[in-house]
Amino acid sequence: MASRSEDKQTWTIREIADEFDVTHRTVRHYEELGLITPERLGTTRVYHRRDRTRLGLILRGKRLGFPLEEIRTIIDLYDAPRGRRSQLEYVLAQIDERRADLEQRRRDLDAAIDELGRFEESCRADLERRA
Repeated sequence: MASRSEDKQTWTIREIADEFDVTHRTVRHYEELGLITPERLGTTRVYHRRDRTRLGLILRGKRLGFPLEEIRTIIDLYDAPRGRRSQLEYVLAQIDERRADLEQRRRDLDAAIDELGRFEESCRADLERRA
C-alpha cells in the first residue's frame, strides 16, 4: 500500500519486492551494497522513487549480464555533474563491450554445437559399422 504525502510516493520493502518480483533478501542485499538507500523510520525501510528507479536499473543491468560494480558505476554517474549525458556515454561503451562478449560466446557455442554434431555423426556411423 504505497503512501502519498504531498507529491512523494513511498513503498514498503514488501511492495517494492513484489513489484520487481524479487525477495526481501535481494532488496536488502542491494541496500547493504549501497546501491539503494531507503529511509529508515525505526526498523521500517521506506523506499522513495529514487530507490525504486535504482532498483529497476540494477535488475535490468543484471538481466543484461553486467556485474554489480559496473551497475554501480552506471547508476552513480547519473548523480555526477554531467549527469545523464556521462551516464549514457558510459552505458553505450559498456553495451558495446557486453554485446561483443555475447557475440563471441554465441560463436563459441555455435562452434561447439557443430563439433558435437560432427562427433555424433561419426559415432553413429561407427555404431552402424559394428552392427
